[in-house]
Amino acid sequence: MKKHLAANGKTEQRLFTLLLLLLLITFFVSLFVGTSHIDFDELIAVILGEGKPSVQLIFYEIRLPRAILGLMIGITLGLGGAALQGFLRNPLAEPGLIGVSSAASLGAVITIYTGLSGLFALALPLGGIAGALAAVLLIQLLAGRNSSTLRLILAGIAVSSFASALTSLALNLSPNPFVALEIMFWLMGSIANRSFEHVFLSAPFMVIGWGLLLMQAKALDALTLGEEATQSLGFNINQVSRLIIIGIAISVGAATAVSGAIGFIGLVVPHLLRRWVGHKPSTLLLASGLGGACLTLMADSAVRLLSTGTELKLGVLTALIGAPFFLMLIMKTQKDLP
Repeated sequence: MKKHLAANGKTEQRLFTLLLLLLLITFFVSLFVGTSHIDFDELIAVILGEGKPSVQLIFYEIRLPRAILGLMIGITLGLGGAALQGFLRNPLAEPGLIGVSSAASLGAVITIYTGLSGLFALALPLGGIAGALAAVLLIQLLAGRNSSTLRLILAGIAVSSFASALTSLALNLSPNPFVALEIMFWLMGSIANRSFEHVFLSAPFMVIGWGLLLMQAKALDALTLGEEATQSLGFNINQVSRLIIIGIAISVGAATAVSGAIGFIGLVVPHLLRRWVGHKPSTLLLASGLGGACLTLMADSAVRLLSTGTELKLGVLTALIGAPFFLMLIMKTQKDLP
């Protein structure tokens, strides 16, 4: 038993070391990749406070905030996916299941449709965050105070369907084709042309969400034994459920508000890493956060390398990667059934 635990501990240590190293590499690669070439010497000079003004402008106003946002959004999606899969005990669950992403997208679309996004730059992310918070209140209202897991899922699906329908309505009734095109491009998901204003606006919400989710780590471990065993260990299932929903809503809502819809990160990453943490939900939370950041930064670097004219949208690339993986996961799950 002791040897088994020691082996698991060494495996987890190696995994986290590898993830941190990969995160460091992907973050620095994200700073290098772009339409304007920056040499390593120029990058070091800029970090030391020297270098050409044009290179400083590209680094501090374009590359660095984009890399930081990619890091934070990846952590949010990976962590949220792992938390929801652990709570529902379902490897097919992902943050979009509870409707927060759709509601955040709707809030941002409304600012584009009404023209508020043209009045000041932060109207769009503020609208997205407002939509996510509204979704939380609506889900809690629909599910009730002492809600079951099934009731929460059904409430989330209802909110997601309604928000998607209203988004389609906004597209259908858009006053001119330019507004419809802007909405469509935003819905594809991207972190291009984001500034530190977007970082400072979304970071507090994401960090609060991360904290709420990480606080439920022990409860998620207990849930692997079943709800009755979890309650006997002193955990309140309704409170755990509420905090997980709020944590995902706040963090994923803020991420969606500044980037648009970026799918499949929260589904793919926890599933890939689960076997390396001994299927332990508490360990998977942090591992999925780091893995999500790595995958998001790699995908964002890839869209810049693959784009020749119009830049490929980040959400499009993650969907192209995630959709086949999702189908493979469904087929594998079907084979495992008796």
